[in-house]
Amino acid sequence: MEPDSSSAEPNTHTRTYQSVTNQPSATSSLRRVFMEHQGSGAHTPGTIDERTSLLAGTSTPEDLERGGPKDPAPGRPQPRRQASQWQKVRYYVPSTAWIPEYSLPLLGGDILGGLTVASMLIPQSVSYASSLAKLSPVTGLFSAAIPGIVYAFLGTSRQLNVAPEASLSLLVGQAVSDVLHSDPHSHPVDPDSVGLAVSTMITFQVGIISFMLGIFRLGFLDVVLSRALLRGFVTAVAVVIMIEQLIPMLGLTSLQHSLNPHTTLEKFIFLIENAYGHAHHLTTIVSFTALAILVLFRKFKQFFPKYWFIYRLPEVFIVVVVSTMLSDKFGWDEDGIEILGDVPIHTGGSFIQFPVRHGTLRYLRKTTSTAVLISVIGFLDSIVAAKQNAARFGHSISPNRELVALGAGNIAGSFIPGTIPAYGSITRSRVNGDVGARTQMASLVCSAIVLLATFFLLPWLYYLPKCVLAAIICLIVFSLLAEAPEDLHFFWKMHAWVDLSLMALTFFLTIIWDVEVGIAVSLVISLLLVVHRSSKTRMTILGRVPGTDRWKPIGEESEAMEDTPGVLIIRIRENLDFANTAQMKERLRRMELYGHDRHHPSEEPHRPHAHTLVFHLADVDSIDASAIQIFYELVETYKARGVAIYITHLHRTARDKFEQAGLVALLGEEAFCKDVLSAMALIEQGPARR
Repeated sequence: MEPDSSSAEPNTHTRTYQSVTNQPSATSSLRRVFMEHQGSGAHTPGTIDERTSLLAGTSTPEDLERGGPKDPAPGRPQPRRQASQWQKVRYYVPSTAWIPEYSLPLLGGDILGGLTVASMLIPQSVSYASSLAKLSPVTGLFSAAIPGIVYAFLGTSRQLNVAPEASLSLLVGQAVSDVLHSDPHSHPVDPDSVGLAVSTMITFQVGIISFMLGIFRLGFLDVVLSRALLRGFVTAVAVVIMIEQLIPMLGLTSLQHSLNPHTTLEKFIFLIENAYGHAHHLTTIVSFTALAILVLFRKFKQFFPKYWFIYRLPEVFIVVVVSTMLSDKFGWDEDGIEILGDVPIHTGGSFIQFPVRHGTLRYLRKTTSTAVLISVIGFLDSIVAAKQNAARFGHSISPNRELVALGAGNIAGSFIPGTIPAYGSITRSRVNGDVGARTQMASLVCSAIVLLATFFLLPWLYYLPKCVLAAIICLIVFSLLAEAPEDLHFFWKMHAWVDLSLMALTFFLTIIWDVEVGIAVSLVISLLLVVHRSSKTRMTILGRVPGTDRWKPIGEESEAMEDTPGVLIIRIRENLDFANTAQMKERLRRMELYGHDRHHPSEEPHRPHAHTLVFHLADVDSIDASAIQIFYELVETYKARGVAIYITHLHRTARDKFEQAGLVALLGEEAFCKDVLSAMALIEQGPARR
């Protein structure tokens, strides 16, 4: 399998050579090659960013990697060089590119990045697992550690942090809840074992799906889904999470278990009916005090961006520690506040188990749809975060390699029962880069700290109030909602009614029905819109610019006009394939009878039928077999009507395919002209060819 073309190529060779000169003294030989190539001196590296440019791996010129000869003289064609086996290894296993080149100056920033992200990730993972996924807190910590280690060796993004996310954890929690409530006789009595089995099967399927998408080079899927769909989904998920977390923040968990509201709408009504009369006052005070401190702490830090010791204070970790100490000192658990309690490190049997076994396989069919949705949503979040950091720090990423790395990480995680899917986080990855992380060593440091916390820190969190964990998740909700007003205003300003409708549909279906239905329906509609838009071939009518031998599109702010009655000159402005040629016949008929003006199908034609068609195919670089077959049938139809056909500006590749399909024999060699001027000269010389 060759390296995929979807990888970004952000640097020129000159920039790469300059990057090489910024390496420590161990790379002096590379510096000499650069100086010979450029004929000038090299500057001294001033920052860690400059010294890490060589770690891109795939963007380093082959001559420098092999120590081979310099580039040939200018103007001389360069022979195509086959990638060596080592270069392919560096591509498929990116860690083999950055680990050998790792230098000590990078270690400080990577350790600081790992420590900072871990201080955020530990309480978040505990919150996601216990409050959203309805699982043991330890599963969240394992999910934050294992996939990150695997991604560090296989991922192409240097700052991406891979761990559980709020929206994905919510989907797992809903799947667990659906299985528990679907049929009480279809699973064991112990709900914890059911939760472990369901989450394990989801994580394993998510890993397989992501891995196979990468193997089959489907990393382009991130361009299929619209921004409006994602915004509607993220906003709806934020509202769903907020409603879910208000229940423990108000101390209504016990009442919820007795009344058992299932859908988001039912839970919202439950809150309205019981928030005033049945809320636990001390729990409410602790919850909203913690939330207020978190929000104010985050606002306070924004005033001191230059003071890193203030700007990088882990407010979430501080609130967790302080609330745990206060809960222990004042005995909040005796006053009715739910605490985390004992969190034993058990996974329902041996520590590591094969994910596909009798206890998990029974939930395969019930969890596949959830796994597909998590794979799509998780990849989209991850690729956005990876691209942001790639543009920011000047390195390249490969969406296909990202899929493979994320899939492998989740497959590895699923061998520990109960783990939840892990994908890249925009927020944590941004913080990782801000603090100073420049390689995936930061991810290894973060995972190591999380594992230490899993085995040694959890007993210290015995008195941690669960309502504080809910407040932490609400803080994440605020960040999910932050961009919604800006996107709404932009779509409204652009009169993008289709995008606004798609956003609203996704939002309301997710709120009223459930998350899976909302995203599934919106995905189908989004794909239908893509198919609808791609099925229309972009064609324009050309007219002659008066007094010249030039033809331009009519109606595009030009003076061009049709000067030969009965002759229709059509320029096809894109490559042809089975999708966009299916409606070509109808499109041509409308252009022939109505021109380029917008019209309603019920209107009477205001143009006569054409006796000659000229196709301008300069923009058609490729055409597939189905499109040629449709075009052949189209030409046959027009010839049966007695319409003459001319084809101009045809590329050699397309002409070869026309010959193979019999179009050249059908039309004759004289029908293929160099340009429109040549075709018009033939038309004006004598009677049109029929």
